[in-house]
Order: sequence, then structure tokens, then C-alpha cells
Amino acid sequence: MDNEKITVPVVEPEKKPYVKDIDSGLASLQKEVGGYIQAVYPFEEPVAIICDEEAKLKGSQLNRTLRDDEGHIYDVVAGTFLVVGMGEEDFTSLHPDHIKKFSDFYHTPEMFIKMDGKLVVLPLREEKPKAKKPSVLNKLNDLKEQDSPSGGKNPMQRRNADGYG
Repeated sequence: MDNEKITVPVVEPEKKPYVKDIDSGLASLQKEVGGYIQAVYPFEEPVAIICDEEAKLKGSQLNRTLRDDEGHIYDVVAGTFLVVGMGEEDFTSLHPDHIKKFSDFYHTPEMFIKMDGKLVVLPLREEKPKAKKPSVLNKLNDLKEQDSPSGGKNPMQRRNADGYG
């Protein structure tokens, strides 16, 4: 079944998941995660996380946490991973409902900081583009134009032209 395509969410460190069609064979799965594959089964649904089994040993970037039902972290997945469906003998595409569910579940990337011997996990929020603000110089020029009845001359120039200076 090496040539069968499967549709799965791909989750890279510090990025939102994206959906990709990949070959279901071992070589393709290894290529996607960057090493020997390991299957992890943290969910009740018939899905697996496919990750590089040596990612932590290789010092790959930490990616997402695995949490228990109470929200406590019990493990961290390092490197890129896939969320795949489980067939009788191999991994399969996820059902579209599961693609949405797990893409949403892993939507917010996480940042990892070691502090006082503990791992602190923070969500990486998407920065919204800021509106371009005019410079102080542009604001001053706009104010000058508003105050000046003579179309932009400064008050000193106007007085001299009118004979008041």
C-alpha cells in the first residue's frame, strides 16, 4: 500500500497545522517527520500521532504538549508530527470531521521556556498586523496645513508677506 495517498494534518513547531496529501508508506511517513516513526495514541478516537521517535534525543524543537483529561502535561512532542487515521493494518486518511477537530485542537502553536528547572509552556498568539501610523513629522505638517489659511505657509512667513513682521 506504499502508493496510496492519505490526507492528514501536519503540525510543525511554532506553526499552525496544515492539511497535506502524502503517500501512506513507511518511507513517506519518515520523510514527513524527519526520522524513524513512532506512533502515539493519546486520543479516544481511532487516530494516532506519528512523530520522529528520536526527535528529543536529536534536540529537535519542542512542538506541542500532550495533556491528560484534567489538562496536566504528561509529555511533549518534539519536531514535526502528523495526525493519521488507523486502519486494520496501516495508517489511513483522517475523516474530514477529524481533520477539522485535530487541526483546531493544535491550532495554537506553543512556546517552551525552561525556568527554575521547570518547563513553562505558553501559547504563541498570532500577531495581528498593526495599522500603519503616521509619523510625528506627518502629523505636524498636517496640523500646520489645518492652521494656515494661506495653504501651508507657516505663520511667520504669512506675517512678513502681509507686512507684519
